[in-house]
Amino acid sequence: MLEQILCIDDDPITLMLCKKVIARSSFSNEIITAQNGEEALHYFNTLKYSNTKSNIKPELIFLDLNMPIMGGWEFLDHFTSSAYSEFNKASVIVLSSTIDPDDLAKAKKYPIIIDFLSKPITQAMLEYLKKKIGLQ
Repeated sequence: MLEQILCIDDDPITLMLCKKVIARSSFSNEIITAQNGEEALHYFNTLKYSNTKSNIKPELIFLDLNMPIMGGWEFLDHFTSSAYSEFNKASVIVLSSTIDPDDLAKAKKYPIIIDFLSKPITQAMLEYLKKKIGLQ
């Protein structure tokens, strides 16, 4: 079981479903959410500059690509920079409502992306991911 997961999506229903499916599957102890890339980076900055340096950091990020304020690609550009290098051990799963071949090609530029899956997240998808990341 993972200690912490971060779900980044602008749709509150998708975030709610994500939390329910993940909690039901015993996939993670804690699920943090952000409604866009900027909010997610703010969360990482809070961890980075907090006086109470927590050892718990998201191990896996479920990321939507199309969001207002800061989308998934822009988030990845910032997150993979040296400013966030202490968090780069987190793997990213892109969750998108449409799987565009151009997005699949672009995803190859980011080694932290371990998969590209279609929304919504399902129990079967989590079982697949457990095997993929070695949780079983």
